[in-house]
Amino acid sequence: MELLTPGTGLIIWQTFVFLLLVFLLGKLAWKPILSSLKEREKSIQEALDTAENARLEISQLKADNENLLKQAREERDKMLREAREASNRMKDEAQSEAKKSADKIIEDARAAIGIEKQAALKEIKIQVAMFSLEIAEKLLKENLSNDKAQKDLVERYVKDLKVN
Repeated sequence: MELLTPGTGLIIWQTFVFLLLVFLLGKLAWKPILSSLKEREKSIQEALDTAENARLEISQLKADNENLLKQAREERDKMLREAREASNRMKDEAQSEAKKSADKIIEDARAAIGIEKQAALKEIKIQVAMFSLEIAEKLLKENLSNDKAQKDLVERYVKDLKVN
């Protein structure tokens, strides 16, 4: 049983060595270990704070990007709408101008046709008058070649004048 129970001197020396070890560790090892643990904890907390700030910034940037995209889409839609309206306006103006030009050309053509028609009618009247004079001349030459025919013609005109 003596082997199982330690002696008093051994317990004192072990206690002394233990306390000396605790004292030396407290002076030499625990302070640097604790300070390095605190520094590590501090650096981990700073890293967590930085990560949180970065996450907040990223979420803010994402929201800003979404707003910018929304504004860009709205502006694009507005520009497309304005372009369509301008295109339709230009198309309508071009159609109006083309219609005006066509109407003017038609009016000019009608005026030219009227002038040509009047000129043609005048020419026809002149030719009819010339033909009538030629026919009358020939008839008169034929009918009035003798004196008796001339007297009959004069008498007929005189009768016609009295009747009217």
